[in-house]
Amino acid sequence: MGITENKTEFQARLLDQGKSPLAKYADIAVGRKGLGALIGYDLACWLASPMPGALGYFIRGKVLPRLLSRAGKGLVIGRNVCIRHPGRIHIGKGVVIDDNVVLDAKGDSDEGITIGDAVILGRNTIVSCKGGSIEIGDNTNISANCMLISETRLSIGSNVLIAGMSYIIAGGNHSIERTDIPIIAQPMIQKGGVTVEDNCWLGANVTVLDGVTIGRDSVVGAGSLVNMDIPEFAIAVGAPARVVRNRNGQD
Repeated sequence: MGITENKTEFQARLLDQGKSPLAKYADIAVGRKGLGALIGYDLACWLASPMPGALGYFIRGKVLPRLLSRAGKGLVIGRNVCIRHPGRIHIGKGVVIDDNVVLDAKGDSDEGITIGDAVILGRNTIVSCKGGSIEIGDNTNISANCMLISETRLSIGSNVLIAGMSYIIAGGNHSIERTDIPIIAQPMIQKGGVTVEDNCWLGANVTVLDGVTIGRDSVVGAGSLVNMDIPEFAIAVGAPARVVRNRNGQD
């Protein structure tokens, strides 16, 4: 069996022999058909994305929102922000996106990435759909170097704090039952996505796996691995994370 027969969906798009390199680029980055859409996307990214200083912030605030499905007032976009499939990205008012953030909304549905009002995305953070959806509620702060990945549904509530280097993935599990073919060629196993409810605090370097719900007003300690549900108002730590205390005084 050749390596080209063991492709993920993303690899299949990149390796499609029926498409030119330009068409592949447009499919992966722009998400819209037509030369006009491609030229408009490239010009906006080329002119605005790397520009330094206050002028760069001003130009990005005028140019890049025009690519998006929706962009509220007061959007601040740092340098070298990578935007893919902008037609599936919806951003509220007063959002701050720091340098080197990736917003990648690949997929065919209309949901894509939805970011509420007054959200802060820290430097180098990646928010990426692979056919799924990601929703981030109002007044949520996601620190630097985080990764939010969704092949199904990833929902982050309002007033949530996610510290740096945290990793949350909805989907992404391959079956390992067969041994006659590579794992990469085996079907994906979906466990229902990830939900982080309102008012939660996830410490630095927390990993949240598919199929997990973290209940409202909960705290997850730094370095924890969350592979099962966390109840409301709980404090959980460890790998795997276990509840050590309840914030409302209940056992």
